[in-house]
Amino acid sequence: MFYVQQLLYAFLATIGFAVIFNSPKDTIIKSGIIGTIGWLVYFLTQKFTGSSILGSFLGASTVGLLGETFAKIFKKPSTTFTIPGIIPLVPGAGIYYTMLKLTEKELLKAADFGSQTIFVSVALASGIVVSSSVNRAIMKYKEDKSIKNIQ
Repeated sequence: MFYVQQLLYAFLATIGFAVIFNSPKDTIIKSGIIGTIGWLVYFLTQKFTGSSILGSFLGASTVGLLGETFAKIFKKPSTTFTIPGIIPLVPGAGIYYTMLKLTEKELLKAADFGSQTIFVSVALASGIVVSSSVNRAIMKYKEDKSIKNIQ
């Protein structure tokens, strides 16, 4: 039951932010699906490896690849799917606890939470960049291959 709740919350968070970002109506549910799958990858990776950083990277890569794929299929910009899809992975709790420990003057705990949050944030950005780069490389390869077939 706990796992179903996790997926439901990820779905609801994603579609909520898709609405806030004024995504086209026909992309809101699709964005929710992408965000849910990205969260599932994060959740399972973190559960089996114990690394929220690796989970964030793989979750963000999944969101990016699915966003690029959906963009091609549904002829929309990839950011329409990727931006809301990444929201469940954003380390909001880490940011909160970092600030909380700073206000409580517990600097070592603040540094611990803060560094973890920064690494997760970098992992998210890296996952999106890697997935976008892989997609562009695949598209370039297909384009080069089709040009050679024409000649």
